[in-house]
Amino acid sequence: MTIDSLTRAQIGTNYYIPLNDKEILVVEEDPRLSKESNGVEKLQEEEKKAQEKQKQQNPQELSEDEERLLKELQSRDAEVRAHEAAHQAAGGGNTGAASYSYQQGPDGKMYAIGGEVSISISGGSTPQEQIANARSVIAAAMAPSNPSSQDFAVANSARVMEMKAEQKLTKQKQEQTEGLEQYQATQKDKNTQEIIPFSTSA
Repeated sequence: MTIDSLTRAQIGTNYYIPLNDKEILVVEEDPRLSKESNGVEKLQEEEKKAQEKQKQQNPQELSEDEERLLKELQSRDAEVRAHEAAHQAAGGGNTGAASYSYQQGPDGKMYAIGGEVSISISGGSTPQEQIANARSVIAAAMAPSNPSSQDFAVANSARVMEMKAEQKLTKQKQEQTEGLEQYQATQKDKNTQEIIPFSTSA
C-alpha cells in the first residue's frame, strides 16, 4: 500500500496528520478549526442561530425552564412599556422619547427589561411658571403605579424647585404688601395734614 503526500489521518477534532512523501508524520493544527480563522467560534455561532431559528418556528419545543423565562420576559416587557408610557402621558411636553434595554428570549425575540424617559425641568421666568413646571415634572415622575427610585429622585428634585419658587413668590407678595401699606400710610399722612392759617397782626 502506498501513501501519497495528500493522505491525511483524522485525529480528534482539532488536529490532523498529513503524511509527506517520506511517510513522516507531521502534526499541524487544522486551519479550519484554529482560532486564527475563528472556525470554532463560527461553527458555534451558526449552530446557535440555527437553534434559535428552529425555536422561533417551533415555539412548542421550549423546555419548562425556557417557558417560565419566556413568560417572565413577556410580563416584564409589558410592565416596562406601561411604566414609560405613563411618564410620557403625564409629562406632556416635558418628557422625551422612551428608550429601552432588551434581553433576547428563548424564542429568539427581544423583550424590554428596562426603560427610560427623559424629563426636563425648566426654570421659568416667574415664580408662578417655576411652580407650574415643577408640578408638571412631579406628576410625570410619579405617574406610574409603581414609581422607581429614580422616579422618586426626579420628583424630589422638582419639589425642591417648587419650594424655592414658592418662597420667592411669598417674598414678592410680602414686599408688595409692605410697599402698598407704606404707600397708603404716606397718602393718609398727606390727607390728614392740618392746614394752620397764618395771620399777622398790625
